[in-house]
Amino acid sequence: MKFGPVAITEAVGCIAAHSIRAGATIVKKGATVTAELAAGLKAAGITEIVAVRLEPDDIGENEAAKQLAARMTGEAIRAEVPFTGRVNLFSTAAGVLKVDVAAIDAFNAIDEAITVATLPALKAVVAGELVATVKIIPYAVPAAQVAEALAALGPDSPIAVAPYKPSRVAVISTLLPGLKPSVVDKTLRIMEERLAPAEAVLSSDRRVPHEPEPLAAAIAAEAKAEADIIVVFGASAITDRRDVIPQALVEAGGTVEHLGMPVDPGNLLMLGRLGGRPVIGAPGCARSPKENSFDWVLQRSLARIPVGKADVQRMGVGGLLMEIVSRPQPRTPGHEGSGAVAGIVLAAGQSTRMGARNKLTQPLRGKPILRHAVEAQLEAGLFPVIVVTGHERAAVEAALAELPVRIVHNPDYASGLAGSLKVGVASLPPDAPGAVVSLGDMPNVTPKVIGGLVEALKRQPEMLAVVPTLFGQRGNPVLLAREIFPAVSLLTGDRGARRLLDEAGERVVEVSFEDPSIAIDVDTPEALKALQG
Repeated sequence: MKFGPVAITEAVGCIAAHSIRAGATIVKKGATVTAELAAGLKAAGITEIVAVRLEPDDIGENEAAKQLAARMTGEAIRAEVPFTGRVNLFSTAAGVLKVDVAAIDAFNAIDEAITVATLPALKAVVAGELVATVKIIPYAVPAAQVAEALAALGPDSPIAVAPYKPSRVAVISTLLPGLKPSVVDKTLRIMEERLAPAEAVLSSDRRVPHEPEPLAAAIAAEAKAEADIIVVFGASAITDRRDVIPQALVEAGGTVEHLGMPVDPGNLLMLGRLGGRPVIGAPGCARSPKENSFDWVLQRSLARIPVGKADVQRMGVGGLLMEIVSRPQPRTPGHEGSGAVAGIVLAAGQSTRMGARNKLTQPLRGKPILRHAVEAQLEAGLFPVIVVTGHERAAVEAALAELPVRIVHNPDYASGLAGSLKVGVASLPPDAPGAVVSLGDMPNVTPKVIGGLVEALKRQPEMLAVVPTLFGQRGNPVLLAREIFPAVSLLTGDRGARRLLDEAGERVVEVSFEDPSIAIDVDTPEALKALQG
């Protein structure tokens, strides 16, 4: 292929390298110059154009892309019609994308003019999803290079989708005192959502004590029932091969192939087998719908792609998954410990401006006002969530029935907000890098606002606090970093953390929101009526 200036008298049959507008004649980039177009350009005073001349052994961009894409198209892959030297490849079925990485690398090393880009290998895809694109950079390439690129791909198609197979997935949950049935129920609902893309069936829901013997019996029973995949959600994380879940699998006649994964979140996953079927000991983060190591193993198992010890050990590159609000675990220096950001909800006030009613237990959108504030922290992924009670303790606790929170009581609640804040901070885990402090009478604060505060602290871990603002005015909730916790013990009266924020000065991050929820509380019957309306 020759590229460069061409006299207009010799341009017929060439390919225009740039769009040209001359008088009434328009030649688009990539168009073949016809005798009529050349005459029009000449009449307009154009004496030469930048164009491409094809050599006898050249293959045009579209034909070259078509040939290469056809060679790459494996199972459940569809190639579209070439256009401007590009062919897009789409999945025709839901499943897991299989890519021969070595073949793709060899293909891309042939020449800069010949390229292919794909989604990551072993990514879950849906029908109709773009999985790869073949692109010829210039207008043509030599036939010899096309042949070399085809040879580099090897004997098999390097891009294919392993479609999900019909599967029966048995779930066994182990139980300990204090693990609420609602937690297990939610885990099952999330599990069904994970199975939906594969049209797999959750065939069993067994719940047994967190002990080796009953769990071993349950695993053996599911294997006998011919479940395709067995998943165990433990009431306690797996920390050793002699722990309850690995021990139960061995007692059931199975084997533990690997314990632990170089994927975060989801390090504590057990990979085992029994009777030729996968047995997965799910990590605790698998109770969340957010992507984690469990998704990688489950998706491949549903597509009947074997996952063994060596496969797990190769998951480290790319295994640090995106930090997510539902699991705010800072990995940057500046805070002690490695635990998640915690939550504190202050719910001890006497509601003096509300009259005889406790504002926190009043109904709003089908649930008590306090419950809205607590659920926002839970949905944002704070852990643990601590609720500080005081006035009408029993009624407040009843408003939080079935929620996975830790309730602590402030017997000196009448002395003011500071006392409740001190009780909440004193109850935090020693490794909590910070805590979001919410007011129980602010029911409209969203998980998005709370997550925004957590993300801001992660970006600037040296800060003492993060506060939301609306039109430049500070609101609630606030995030206090661990470094400022000792100063909380010095607070008195009803001022809360405001004095600490003033003293922190430039070490306070302000995050601007266009959300009025950070400034709306319920202090009076009129305010409650307005929200209910």
